Amino acid sequence: MLDILKAILFGIVEGITEWLPISSTGHIIILDELIRLSQGEAFMEMFEVVIQLGAIMAVVVIYFHRLNPFSPTKTEKQKMMTWQTWIKVVIGCAPAGVVGILLNDWINEKLYKWQVVAATLIIYGILFIIIENYQKSRKPKVTRMSQLTLPMILFIGVFQMLAMIPGTSRSGATIVSALMIGVSRSLAADYTFFLAIPTMFGASLVKLYKFGLNFTGMQVVVLLVGMIVSFAVSLVAIKFLLRYIQNNDFKGFGYYRIVLGVIVILFFGIRSML
Repeated sequence: MLDILKAILFGIVEGITEWLPISSTGHIIILDELIRLSQGEAFMEMFEVVIQLGAIMAVVVIYFHRLNPFSPTKTEKQKMMTWQTWIKVVIGCAPAGVVGILLNDWINEKLYKWQVVAATLIIYGILFIIIENYQKSRKPKVTRMSQLTLPMILFIGVFQMLAMIPGTSRSGATIVSALMIGVSRSLAADYTFFLAIPTMFGASLVKLYKFGLNFTGMQVVVLLVGMIVSFAVSLVAIKFLLRYIQNNDFKGFGYYRIVLGVIVILFFGIRSML
């Protein structure tokens, strides 16, 4: 029962932090230290990735019509535009997909450290503030998906690849890169959500494959609870972000990241000295 309550808390944190550009890893790494599940290290590593499936399903639900090229209510032109969106999503995911296949284990072994998480939290937080100040008096050059060119897509895709470094925040990295090249906040958020579908599905399936399907009954319950809670909370978090960016910039998230980075340094720094 205690692990189920912990799974609920992990699902809440995942559902919020996966979509807001504040790094789910930065929050999960602290939460993991405070309320670690009693299911073993291998299961915990897999659990943290697989509960993202619940978060992804929230994107699918919210954007189902927009991303469905077979919708009977769409015109042929709209269906063609939907296919073009999917092509841009697949291209944008390519850099992360290639690097993930080749270097995922190395990244987990060498970079999954609190020092790296703290550094990336602070660096991207500063980037958010700098870019928003720079773009403050400028009008976005790209406001529609059809305006995203191949170089722009690859540029954003490279930043999503860099988000494999713990603490970066996948949504934070892609939004920052999109803002850098003049993409509007709303389109940057939409494209970030779209990129998440194949990227996070792929990462979750790889973790499931490596762990195998030898779950105990309790592990199945813990996984399902985490995923369901993550799904429900993600619905709220995504809708909140879409409303928020209509009248606000991302500097608030930048300041939050810097504060969280300092907290990570203090938390683990002090603990290491005890």
